[in-house]
Amino acid sequence: MKSTIGENEIISLREFDFPRERVFEAWTNPDQLACWWGPNGFTNTFHEFDLKPGGTWRFVMHGPDGVDYPNHNVFEEILPLERIILRHLSGHEFQLTATFEELGDRTRVIFRQLFMNTAEFEEAKQYCVEGNEQNLDRMNALLEELMA
Repeated sequence: MKSTIGENEIISLREFDFPRERVFEAWTNPDQLACWWGPNGFTNTFHEFDLKPGGTWRFVMHGPDGVDYPNHNVFEEILPLERIILRHLSGHEFQLTATFEELGDRTRVIFRQLFMNTAEFEEAKQYCVEGNEQNLDRMNALLEELMA
C-alpha cells in the first residue's frame, strides 16, 4: 500500500494476492465494481456502464452522511487485463489510469489520477489519497469474499 503525490497527480499502488484476471474483473464487472467503488461507508447506484472506448459510466455515490455525488465518466481506453483509462467529467475533472501488472499469482495495480486543474487537485488531494486507499481496501475485501 503506497500513495504518492506528483504534479497534479495522485498515484496509489497496491499488490493483491489474486490473479490479474480476477482483479481486472473487479474493475470491469459493474456488479462487482458497485460493491467496492468509493471510500468506506459509500454505496453506489449505477445508471450506465458501457465499457468500451467512448462509452459512458454514470453513477451516484451515496455518502454515509446522506449526500449524493453524481459521477459522469467516459472510458478512453480498455486494454483487457492491462489498462483502463477514463476521464472523470463531473465535479473535479481528472483522467484516471489503472494498470494491472501480473506478478505470478498476484497482481500489482497502479491507480493514477491526473487532475486537469491545479486548484481542484490541491483541494482533492486532501481527501483522495486516503479515499483511494480505502477504495483499494474495499476491492481487496470483495476479492477475498468472492474467492472464499
